[in-house]
Amino acid sequence: MSTEGREEFRQELPHGGVLLGLDLGTKTIGTALCDAGWRFASPGKTLSRGKFGADSAVLKALCAERSVAGIVIGLPLNMDASEGPRAQSSRAYARNIAAALELPVLLWDERWSTASAERGLIGQDMSRAKRAERIDSAAAAVILQGAIDALSGSVF
Repeated sequence: MSTEGREEFRQELPHGGVLLGLDLGTKTIGTALCDAGWRFASPGKTLSRGKFGADSAVLKALCAERSVAGIVIGLPLNMDASEGPRAQSSRAYARNIAAALELPVLLWDERWSTASAERGLIGQDMSRAKRAERIDSAAAAVILQGAIDALSGSVF
């Protein structure tokens, strides 16, 4: 699994801590949180995406409420691992949110995260309408779980 700055991120958080996972969409931001020991990720809220200032204020409040130590953002790579406009947008968002929240940020390959989340929701026999409401936060949880598995040494 492709990561960016995984070792540096791990060094910035030697004792772990709660992480916030983000799945950035054009209209929404899926969120997920993990425990401080980096064992499991759980879907959070799906936020409406607006101007960066408003989004960062909501995320800052969430980070303060949950004592978040770092952020994992999905990096939407193409299937051949090349980057397109969405990946560049995610990189810019990561730079801006790291500065705004003063937290370490890790970009994590999000290929297949939505498909994996969709399969999980279907496996729960969730209706199409409910899946549409929850897919972004479920995808954020898949992204975050992949990252914490690698950060904690569960995935090589």
